[in-house]
Amino acid sequence: MPAIAPAATAPELLRNFCIIAHIAHGKSTLADRMLQLTGVVDERTMRAQYLDRMDIERERGITIKSQAVRMPWQVGDTAYALNMIDTPGHVDFTYEVSRSLAACEGALLLVDAAQGIEAQTLANLYLALENDLTIIPVLNKIDLPAAQPEKYAEELANLIGGDPADCLRVSGKTGEGVPELLDRIVSEIPAPVGEPEGPTRAMIFDSVYDTYRGVVTFVRVVDGRVRPRERIRLMSTNSTHELLDIGVSSPEPQSTDGLGAGEVGFLITGVKDVSQSRVGDTITTADKPASEPVGEYREPQPMVFSGIFPIDGSDYPALRDALDKLKLNDAALNYEPETSVALGFGFRCGFLGLLHLEIIKERLEREFDLDLIATAPNVVYEVSLEDGTTQRVTNPSEFPEGKVAEIREPVVKATILTPSEFIGPVMELCQQRRGTQEGMDYLSADRVEMRYTLPLAEIVFDFFDQLKSRTRGYASFDYEPAGDQAADLVKVDILLNHEQVDAFSAIVHKDQAYSYGVRMAGKLREIIPRQQFEVPIQAAVGSRIIARETIRALRKDMLAKCYGGDISRKRKLLEKQKEGKKRMKAIGRVEVPQEAFIAALGSDSPTGKEARAKK
Repeated sequence: MPAIAPAATAPELLRNFCIIAHIAHGKSTLADRMLQLTGVVDERTMRAQYLDRMDIERERGITIKSQAVRMPWQVGDTAYALNMIDTPGHVDFTYEVSRSLAACEGALLLVDAAQGIEAQTLANLYLALENDLTIIPVLNKIDLPAAQPEKYAEELANLIGGDPADCLRVSGKTGEGVPELLDRIVSEIPAPVGEPEGPTRAMIFDSVYDTYRGVVTFVRVVDGRVRPRERIRLMSTNSTHELLDIGVSSPEPQSTDGLGAGEVGFLITGVKDVSQSRVGDTITTADKPASEPVGEYREPQPMVFSGIFPIDGSDYPALRDALDKLKLNDAALNYEPETSVALGFGFRCGFLGLLHLEIIKERLEREFDLDLIATAPNVVYEVSLEDGTTQRVTNPSEFPEGKVAEIREPVVKATILTPSEFIGPVMELCQQRRGTQEGMDYLSADRVEMRYTLPLAEIVFDFFDQLKSRTRGYASFDYEPAGDQAADLVKVDILLNHEQVDAFSAIVHKDQAYSYGVRMAGKLREIIPRQQFEVPIQAAVGSRIIARETIRALRKDMLAKCYGGDISRKRKLLEKQKEGKKRMKAIGRVEVPQEAFIAALGSDSPTGKEARAKK
């Protein structure tokens, strides 16, 4: 790859910004117009959603992975370099947004002119304000017949404290207003501040794994400069590496003669060990190291846990390698080995939400050619026993034996934005899910923001689905962790032929134990094949049976050969059969086929439904 001189090295000629918005408000389309207008992508190679590289992103029309791109832009006689980061809009990928914000000085707050502010827009705005970024309000999709730019400009101005006239009106589809937006980025977003001659400090804000080049690390240089063939040191691990290649994405990788203070680019050291590039770490030079790292930002905490198991047990090593590589692309993925009696060896994985779970599972299957089953998602509980010990439970099978003093479950602060006509149905749904109302504000005459504290376990299944159906798809939803609370929870066990099957156990609220038991027992009765003997399926809380279904036995017609004759002979044969069945039941084991576990435990159907609802 030929070395090229960077378009701009002086910090005063750089502008680092990202685009933040709710899902489907046109971030990727606006980014496409910017790429075309600045000339970094020509008409021949241009395609819709240019920065969305994954098939899943293009199929679903959503951004999952942040992408950094460098664009030239001239104002008057001065040539500037704009570093743009296109970020995801879904609540599950807020960590990608937070990492992008740490590498920027400004943000475009993009709002659909036909839909207005939504919950994720608010969440991302607060995130940007916490990082002291300059906010440029932008109304997109003004070419739509349903657009109401005046109404939503006023809403935006009230939110961030400004004049409605300051809200730029653009169309990512037609390109209208985009040149004025680029000029505004140059004039309003401050240039990066750093010490070009000081000790080198660069913050890792992203990394990907390349099969041929190893770990590709994306950095924002804060102070100093990094050059090719220089030895660098990672401050958290103290390991040193030689830089083989340095460059910028424009939007394809282009090698440069170095990166100066304020610049955003990539570094390649040829390292294949994925653990060597930790997001949030600080890079410095080995010969003149910096003494203080760049301040780290908050690591994402997993909200939802699910077991991922290979359907073929021999794929376990391949699954471990795949998760290692995916972890590099996705800093929020957490996993540890787990063994299940029913499903064999696998991993207990932590995710930020249900869409995150579904995307990871789909990427593992597509990119690494694996057949997987993901168990139903659940959350983390803190269980305190009467002897004073406390245990962390991420899986119902870990639920401790003995007398339980208290169970604490995680709660979230939820923000729901909805048209005011749907306030009643939304309040009813939140009360059914054990929610506590914290407040309610009218953003305009017909739009209201509702704030609730909800148990996380109540929203990880079909909450989004229910919310969308009750508001005809108009409500939007966002949440953040808010500690934990004591709750009246019980563990429901499922017994097959009086033997407990750990894989089917669940931790649910006391009021929902009966409905869970009835639902699971009915499901298992349909999918477990009939045996030679009658099989009871029971749901139990402790030693108390709360639901039961029975799989009828396969019967042989013992009386087929008895035509005519005394009734006592027939009765004798039936009694003999009855004794045999009783003995068989006492020593027999119910063989549960793999398909039954997949059907009963698989999270595919609820997760898929959730993801569609969230979109």
